[in-house]
Amino acid sequence: MSERSVGIVATNYHTIEGEFQLEGGHTLKNIRVAYETYGNLNKEKSNAILVCHALTGDAHAAGRHSGDDIKPGWWDDIIGPGKALDTDRYFVLCSNVLGGCKGTTGPASLDPDTGRQYGITFPVITMGDMVNVQKKLIDYLGITTLFAVVGGSMGGMQTLQWCVAYPELVKKAVVIASTAISSPQQIAFNEVGRNAIISDPDWNGGDYYDGEPPVNGLSTARMIAHITYLSDASMHEKFGRKLQQGESYKFDMSNDFQVESYLKYQGDTFTGRFDANSYLYVTKAVDYFDLSKNGSLAEGLKDVQAKMLVISITSDWLYSPYHSRKIVEGLTVKEHDVSYREIESSYGHDAFLLESGQINYVIHNFLTHTSVADVMTEKVATIREGVSIEKAAKVMFEEGLTHLPVVNENDCLVGIVTSWDISKAVALKCSKLENIMTRDVLTASPDEPIVAAAKRLERHSISALPVVGEKKRLIGIIDSEDISRLIG
Repeated sequence: MSERSVGIVATNYHTIEGEFQLEGGHTLKNIRVAYETYGNLNKEKSNAILVCHALTGDAHAAGRHSGDDIKPGWWDDIIGPGKALDTDRYFVLCSNVLGGCKGTTGPASLDPDTGRQYGITFPVITMGDMVNVQKKLIDYLGITTLFAVVGGSMGGMQTLQWCVAYPELVKKAVVIASTAISSPQQIAFNEVGRNAIISDPDWNGGDYYDGEPPVNGLSTARMIAHITYLSDASMHEKFGRKLQQGESYKFDMSNDFQVESYLKYQGDTFTGRFDANSYLYVTKAVDYFDLSKNGSLAEGLKDVQAKMLVISITSDWLYSPYHSRKIVEGLTVKEHDVSYREIESSYGHDAFLLESGQINYVIHNFLTHTSVADVMTEKVATIREGVSIEKAAKVMFEEGLTHLPVVNENDCLVGIVTSWDISKAVALKCSKLENIMTRDVLTASPDEPIVAAAKRLERHSISALPVVGEKKRLIGIIDSEDISRLIG
């Protein structure tokens, strides 16, 4: 196994106890979430990156479940040591979406009220519901800030939904080959796929779990979708008009052309790993996705706080570059921090999975251009000037701190006390805080590069820097452990 692989991984499960309110008005009980993690969460839990999967993806984004696995996780080229989502620096997390069929509660799960599979009684879900379930998982893991959320296709929709629903939680976001509003054409393709499934006699009104599943309908739905994932150029390069067998047409209804056999293979293999009802529900959630407000995308995105990177694919006709540019325009109107990259590729929509070299390069550059504000701890324990040394020592002990900023009544930084200062005060029998605290404090600004702050820490042999804004107002603190994993 490659040194740049995350190695052997396992899928974990978390149950959200009790009733969970859905945007459509219904509730679900005891939702189970399947998820995988790669890398280690740092002390401050500030290095977490959430990866959101596409329509038929799952939580298994990287590594292998055993040494015998033929294929690794679906984004193994992007996640791992030294890759864009560097597991030596970041704690990478991916969960199967609500409504899916790879461990998270969906139509194939047992309804606790009936003891039978939900089937078509499963409530209709939205992208917001998927993200709200992910938020519960993040809470369970004790993560209060996401260093980044990253996703392609439907994963990009989830990423945008995160930035809108929980703007204060997301520092950075990468949206690849996606949209903020599902278009009529995209809805139309999804509807044709759903119609193929429900027209299959074996679908049986969604109640097929004790019999034959609607493999023909699901296979056709996958074939239709797969065409949209490719481009005309990629199909010419891969297949042209090559025949499957021989050098002449058969003049019958069999699969003469290689492209026909390829699509049939894609459809048939898909039926072995995906649930037909899940396909209905997840595509419906995609159709409902619309982040505009009062007809304005700028209005819908106005509360976004994350630094954004939007990536499109030149040959993508399912989520054409204009969809990405609309996102950028909506963010630019409100002067959000957003950058845009268009990747040259003939692979079509699937390029976000196949163009690993370009994707690695662009995401790596975006994530490593990190400012102090991206990783600082914002909820900082402080003490007021004039308090006793005993009080300072108590706060440091209770909060587990080695550095304690001292502020005035306006929350402006006036000094700092360290655990060494407290020890010295005890030894010298000092009673006044002003006799031991350092007033000439080295600080960092929120907008400066993290590398500059790291160099200042190293140059002065200190382990923490208070972060100050205008008029020296304390807004956070950053220490060497916060940044050591992020800068290597």
